[in-house]
Amino acid sequence: MSPDTDRPRADFAEALEARPQPARMAIAVLALLGLLIAAYLTLFKLGYMGAIQCSIGGCETVQSSRWAYFLGLPVAAWGVGAYTAILALALLGVQPRFAAARWIALALFAASGVGVVFSAYLTYLEAFVIHAWCQWCVVSAILITLIFLLSIPGLRQAR
Repeated sequence: MSPDTDRPRADFAEALEARPQPARMAIAVLALLGLLIAAYLTLFKLGYMGAIQCSIGGCETVQSSRWAYFLGLPVAAWGVGAYTAILALALLGVQPRFAAARWIALALFAASGVGVVFSAYLTYLEAFVIHAWCQWCVVSAILITLIFLLSIPGLRQAR
């Protein structure tokens, strides 16, 4: 084949590589859900809401425990920051200019990895120390785990 006939294939490959990744779009949606949950729990913890809505009954026990604060801030406020950062990275990562950026893939993987580890620690505390479950915390743990799993393919694509 001549160089002229190879160019359309190269253009197609570049366009395919630069398109927004469905995994990053899914990460953005999951991060938005996590942000809403974390904001709800933060507002409760700061006293802006009355009773927390919890169908399993352990949310207030968990939220009033001594482990509901980390480094002087409510744990949920850390979640607001983490989910906001992940949402911003995912939205940036679906822009064609940054679709193949390795640093975005690494940042999504690292941020969600830290989130999974921290969430696992909090889940351990709920199960074995506090002896109560917060449904919102469990949903957040599931969301960050899904985000982490969805970030893995981006690492392979950004090599």
